[in-house]
Amino acid sequence: MTSKKPQRPRLVADKRYESGKKPAAKKPAPKKPAAKKPVPKKRTSKKAAKRRPLLLRLLFGLIRTILLIIWRLGWRLAVIVALLIGGSVAYYLTSLPPIEDLIDGRARGSVTLLDREGEVFAWRGDQFGGMITTDTVSPHLKNAVVATEDKRFYYHVGVDPIGIASAVRINLSEGRGPLEGHGGSTITQQVAKLLCVGTPFDPRGGQTEAEYEAECRQSTLWRKITEATYALAMELKYSKDEILTIYMNRVFLGAGSRGFEAASQRYFGKSAAEVSPAEAALLAGLLVAPSRYAPTNNLTRSQNRAGVIIDLMEAQGLLSATDAAIAKQIPAVLSEAAEAQAGGYFADWVMAYGPDYLTQSTTEDVIIQTTLDQSMQAAAEEAMAQIIEERLDEDSKAQVAIVVMSADGAVRAMVGGRRTKVAGAFNRVTQAKRQTGSAFKPFVYGAALEMGYRYNDIVVDEPITINIPGSGDWSPSNYTNENYGEVTLTDALRNSLNIPAVKVSETVGRDAVRQIATDFGLRGPLAEGPALALGASEATLINMTGAFAGILNGGSSVQPYGLLELRLAGDDVPLMGKGGGIGERVLRESVAQELIYMMRQVVTRGSGKRANLPDREVAGKTGTTQAARDAWFIGFTADYVAGVWMGYDDNTPLTGVTGGSLPAEIWKATMERIHENVPVRPLPMMRPEEELPGRAFGDEIIETQPEPDNDPVLIQILRDLLGG
Repeated sequence: MTSKKPQRPRLVADKRYESGKKPAAKKPAPKKPAAKKPVPKKRTSKKAAKRRPLLLRLLFGLIRTILLIIWRLGWRLAVIVALLIGGSVAYYLTSLPPIEDLIDGRARGSVTLLDREGEVFAWRGDQFGGMITTDTVSPHLKNAVVATEDKRFYYHVGVDPIGIASAVRINLSEGRGPLEGHGGSTITQQVAKLLCVGTPFDPRGGQTEAEYEAECRQSTLWRKITEATYALAMELKYSKDEILTIYMNRVFLGAGSRGFEAASQRYFGKSAAEVSPAEAALLAGLLVAPSRYAPTNNLTRSQNRAGVIIDLMEAQGLLSATDAAIAKQIPAVLSEAAEAQAGGYFADWVMAYGPDYLTQSTTEDVIIQTTLDQSMQAAAEEAMAQIIEERLDEDSKAQVAIVVMSADGAVRAMVGGRRTKVAGAFNRVTQAKRQTGSAFKPFVYGAALEMGYRYNDIVVDEPITINIPGSGDWSPSNYTNENYGEVTLTDALRNSLNIPAVKVSETVGRDAVRQIATDFGLRGPLAEGPALALGASEATLINMTGAFAGILNGGSSVQPYGLLELRLAGDDVPLMGKGGGIGERVLRESVAQELIYMMRQVVTRGSGKRANLPDREVAGKTGTTQAARDAWFIGFTADYVAGVWMGYDDNTPLTGVTGGSLPAEIWKATMERIHENVPVRPLPMMRPEEELPGRAFGDEIIETQPEPDNDPVLIQILRDLLGG
């Protein structure tokens, strides 16, 4: 079978040319630039989003929603905060008073104490030395304050974000909370704190001053925000220098000083306008911790702190390198009055002695002139330190108290304990009531002399027993546990014999002895039993010494005093005058002179020989209580009376100490210094031309000087009991 294949068309060349002619060559048309294809935008289609994991889509959505909420709320919140701050600033701005009303914000007044020569020796209360300004104060002090507290003070608006951030960083690096420790506060914010954000102290509000100040110093976040707002208002109301003026006048600088003028007067005895760079740096150093860096507490520590501030001043261009070097080489030192810190115990006593509304609680500035003699004060302190160093064990806690006064009771020196540079401490001169021991015996013999007995009357020193109702028999003994037979009253006092003192007391009557002691100023209940004669009663050192001053002045009672004149600062007319002195007569003058003679023998030949002065007459009496818990020596020259007590605050017995040992030595060392330039005068005492024989004590007691209150029958019984 024949298959037919499809025929292909024959290939024939195209008739490209007609009539054998080639066509003319055509010029190529200009090519059009190719259009750029647009780059397709990458977009996530809904289909692509759906292809993402569901968790990721939820996360993106949540973040987007949160950011949107933050944005929408943030700017609204910022507007609200700005309005609140603006409103608060406006409120505070309208309430800010004139600058003059903000300079002295003390709730209490001050007391300045002058010695008998009119020199300042102590301050109490809140001192304010007077207003200073940035124009009147020393430029060194102004620069020291700015360099220390706020170096950007003149450039910020009252709040310093840089300072706050730096403070937070330091706090966190030191392991504290961001707001604990360094606060980053500007000087303006510190002024806001000092002003308690415009809330003054009102004593009628039921809040104490301490509670008020604690509230003002709180450092909560809200409080800091409030202070910052108040600071912004002050920056709008006052100039920078006015704000700095408020700060320099109100800030507390230790030792009761409010403001730099008071502190400069307190520590350097000069105005804040006159301080040198070294002194300015020391004052500025008090700002961080007034008590710790007070130069009266530790001068070296204060000087070291001042050196740091001098470096800051130099680094900030506020002090030349030359002046800085000089300030470091010659550091600030205290004035003589500040360095001495004299009479702290005395100042406290005078403050307690005066009326409270003019001393402790005064709202006025008060000037008190006192009887203090600063040279005598130094003499007493030096004498005590010398004897303690030479004679007392290093670990001994035994205390010493000293008081020196004139015969009229004017107190010249007072040492209330071994620590002398103190204020507000326990004063063993005025506050410690201790048993007097044999120092009480002059009142026993004074009563006998007043009743007509004589210094050379005879009393028998022999064992006796007295029945005390409710207690049984009591048998006193002498310190030596020996008896000496017949002795004169002078010898009995000279050797501090106990049995003769008890016999004399029982014979003349305890009431008579008690009356003499009370009239001489020994307040409080005196012992009722026969141990009265041996000093079983308690008394303070100042009252015992005042009683001895009464013997020296001829037998008149004495009220010890330290205040001469009290007046308000700026006034010439005093509000108060002398607060003590000589009172009513207790002993006849002849009796006092005879008693002084007897007490003179105590020092020349008896138990108080260690107190004898080589160049002048001394009279006095030792005293040692049971188990040597107290040791006394009280005595006088023609010019001054001094008392010394020694013992432990907890009544621990002294070891190897009696009134005739260390107390007598301290008394002598004190009086030697006090009398260095005092002319020698004799004691106002009886001077027997010849020793006449004495009577037996107890003879003719009724006939010598009748005492209406004494029962003759009882007296006869006592005579028989005591052996005549």
